[in-house]
Amino acid sequence: MVGDRQKFAGWGFINLNKPAGWTSHDCIAKLRRLLGLKKIGHGGTLDPMATGVLPVAVGKATRLLPYLPKAKVYKAVIRFGVRTATDDLEGAAIAEIPCPNLTLAEVTAQLPKFRGKITQIPPAFSAIKKDGKPLYELARQGIEVEVPSREVEILALNILGWRSGDFPELDLEVHCGEGTYIRAIARDLGVTLGTGATLAGLVRTASGGFSLEHSLTIEAIETQLEKQTFICQRPNQLLQHLHHLVLQENQAIAWSFGQKIPWVAPPVAVGKALGVYDTAEQFLGIGEFKPSKTEADQLVLAPRLVMFGK
Repeated sequence: MVGDRQKFAGWGFINLNKPAGWTSHDCIAKLRRLLGLKKIGHGGTLDPMATGVLPVAVGKATRLLPYLPKAKVYKAVIRFGVRTATDDLEGAAIAEIPCPNLTLAEVTAQLPKFRGKITQIPPAFSAIKKDGKPLYELARQGIEVEVPSREVEILALNILGWRSGDFPELDLEVHCGEGTYIRAIARDLGVTLGTGATLAGLVRTASGGFSLEHSLTIEAIETQLEKQTFICQRPNQLLQHLHHLVLQENQAIAWSFGQKIPWVAPPVAVGKALGVYDTAEQFLGIGEFKPSKTEADQLVLAPRLVMFGK
């Protein structure tokens, strides 16, 4: 029985495949019950309609969430001729105007406007907070607020498919940086084409260094826990985008006590985050190089996060 299961003693990351209809908070609440732990968090909210990769940190790994890779990949379905309150099919329809003459060529011609660094206004129904309250709560209360624009980066847009009809649909793969709203891309593409558009489907295929093909469903995690085969992923592979720094034994001991280590000719710029390991390739934490406060013209390796290699 789940209630008789022992509290999970490990720490690390879970590559969760979020099911449709669940909020990201629902997933964390479920995992807290399954693992018997409170200290669990996720890296990057997914809307209830969306499925796919939700990076989850367990135990002290929650402190590492800000250091996971920022790039994300989505497979989106954009439906033209439809506008909704939430910019996806979860919301009430604002307008439905058939556009059977819209062609893939016309859509393709507009995509360059959405590549690179662009300015985007997040949907009114989003988790962004205004005066301490999420926008979706204010929107549900009928309170209109000005949503500030933000700069996001779209690394690539790849067309995967096209279905013509009164309400044509585009299958689009989006490679983007953090903070990007795919619903906003759908909405703004519809505005640019003059047809209106909304997000009809979304799968996140990569996030935080995780890929969909290696993800686990809630059911798979439950099965592994029952069989006592469940383990969390350690950060080594997920932090490969950070410079890899190996400490010798005496340095690793000093690091574990939070001490700064004098350093000559650092391999990365001052202030840049790097992954710190011992000679056995155990992850010790996140560090950075700083000017010494006691020795002029000398640098030290300073801890940001000390994980003790355990």
